[in-house]
Amino acid sequence: MITTTELAQVLFTTTLQPSDRLSAFQIRDAVDERLCSCGGDPAWCAAYVAQEAGDHPETYVARMRWALDTVAGAYDSALAAA
Repeated sequence: MITTTELAQVLFTTTLQPSDRLSAFQIRDAVDERLCSCGGDPAWCAAYVAQEAGDHPETYVARMRWALDTVAGAYDSALAAA
């Protein structure tokens, strides 16, 4: 089972931006697409996130906070609909 933190790391690696107005479906679709492109291995995304945190610490915190909040909302709404 993939955790919210892992999902946020996957979302972090996409081209989606906090300014995009996306539905929960679009967010989950983008996360699924990225996971597939990484062979289903969230560790690849975690390594990318670590690199970005080192290279761009000034933007890392805000983007990760957005990613965490976004996946929490997107996946909570999916569970509530099930």
